[in-house]
Amino acid sequence: MADEFLRIDNLVKAFGDNTVVRNVSLSFNKGEFVSLLGPSGCGKTTILRMIAGFETPNSGSIAVEGQDITTLAPNQRKIGMVFQAYALFPNMNVADNIGFGLRIARVPREQREARVEQMLNLIGLAGYGKRFPFELSGGQQQRVALARALAPSPRMLLLDEPLSALDAKIRVSLREQIREIQRELGITTVFVTHDQEEALSISDRIVVMNAGNVEQFGTPFEIYNRPQTRFVATFVGQLNTLKATVVDAAARSVQLGGATVTIPALPASARNGDAVALTMRPEAVSLADPGRDIQLEGTVSEVHFLGSVIRLKVDLGDNAISLDTFNDQRTPPPTHGAPVRLAIASSDVLVLGD
Repeated sequence: MADEFLRIDNLVKAFGDNTVVRNVSLSFNKGEFVSLLGPSGCGKTTILRMIAGFETPNSGSIAVEGQDITTLAPNQRKIGMVFQAYALFPNMNVADNIGFGLRIARVPREQREARVEQMLNLIGLAGYGKRFPFELSGGQQQRVALARALAPSPRMLLLDEPLSALDAKIRVSLREQIREIQRELGITTVFVTHDQEEALSISDRIVVMNAGNVEQFGTPFEIYNRPQTRFVATFVGQLNTLKATVVDAAARSVQLGGATVTIPALPASARNGDAVALTMRPEAVSLADPGRDIQLEGTVSEVHFLGSVIRLKVDLGDNAISLDTFNDQRTPPPTHGAPVRLAIASSDVLVLGD
């Protein structure tokens, strides 16, 4: 495609007998912010390190702007990388840390100082050039690490869980700053994280990985609302799973919570009398909405106040379901033991295989 920037073809990486990346093929667009999301050990950081040149694939290829970089040394790739550990030089001040790559590249001093000043303004730390890393907060140190990676004007930026060591409030603020800087520069960025909220909030597209394989590659909307595998559905966001029995496979009707309901699809192998698992997000379930075609009766078993949202758990007899409702100070939520009627749109119900 015309705007393809990074292409990965059939990438394989093994450490001894342990294959950590299995025939991965991906294509990223120019200026795109892509997150590699998955649990520890799924291969996401190994892919990042192979793009950077710190690991060599056993097979497959990596190309940037049509150039095969699979065997190039890291310093020949024009790629900036920010690590989970800030890796700042403690004996250098902020300005020298940011300008380190420029000095190695023998950029003239006057140009180097101008670029460092530009980077300090970009990350919101103008006037901090003479400070040392120990004088900065964790968030400030990470911004300096980001500026150091960007100072040599790389053609691509790689971020390896750069926010994991920060507390929650700073992490949210800094991820928004990183996204703003990325948009301002228009630089293609690959971001590794195990935090689903992080990936969903700042990515153009997300690669969900599991055990060295790509489970799904799509926009945050697609990943969350249209998961293609059970792993994606359960790893990204909260998920309700309800036991149901097929009543009429041809008509796609199932018995659920004492009611017979019609759902969008059933597995091709489903037969009358088979047990199936129906899934839906908590926000797909509402209280007493007559406009939705699935109506279920239940009893409130748990009430969790989460601030703007209240999460209820409702006992349906042989099933339990969680739902989210907005906090309305004029209308108290149902109490423990209260009978409730739940409503679900059948279009929000998925039947997921393995």
